[in-house]
Amino acid sequence: MSKPTTILLAEDEPALGLIIKESLETRNFKVLLCDNGEKAFETYKTSSPELLVLDVMMPKKDGFTLAKDIRTLDDTIPIIFLTAKSQTQDVVEGFTIGGNDYLKKPFSMEELIVRINNLLNRTKVQKESDILQVGDYAFNFPKQTLQFKIETPQQLTHREAHLLFHLIKNKNQVLDRSIILKKLWGNDDFFSARSMDVFITKLRKKLNSDENLQIINVRGYGYKLIC
Repeated sequence: MSKPTTILLAEDEPALGLIIKESLETRNFKVLLCDNGEKAFETYKTSSPELLVLDVMMPKKDGFTLAKDIRTLDDTIPIIFLTAKSQTQDVVEGFTIGGNDYLKKPFSMEELIVRINNLLNRTKVQKESDILQVGDYAFNFPKQTLQFKIETPQQLTHREAHLLFHLIKNKNQVLDRSIILKKLWGNDDFFSARSMDVFITKLRKKLNSDENLQIINVRGYGYKLIC
């Protein structure tokens, strides 16, 4: 049997949380169940879930706030919201902050499982094709590795990988300093800006085998990857 896919489930209704957990575990999923948003965020940071199922209405930290916090750390993990809310603006808000799917209560377990599998399959296809070429380097964003020609790949940190991803996606254009600070660091204060400068220096060193690649500082605006 293949290794179980790990799902982080945040649901504050004990009976419903247990039903979802047990149902998913019979389908070869590993489920990390949390009963509030704060606990779910801490569990996310200390584990490696491959998909999130988040109840919107939770104590301490609601599902939308939790998703916003997670999206500052991870742009790619699939998120499904569970909610009793049915207003259009709630659905729109869920997708706007980075949700991938939205399931209204009450729902059938079969429908949840189908949606989970669809998202996981879509994510798998994206990961298989998500190797970006930049100069003589191959950047594997999902695996967070950077390989120069046929040399051994370098392992990047989570933040290095996300910063490089945004530089590549905006190559030969200025990457707005304030926007990327808020996205990856959560704010654009002085200390976050200094931290970003350190990560830029690290990336420059890791890209220095290709002399045609440069990360330049556009004073007052941000950074530009020239290739």
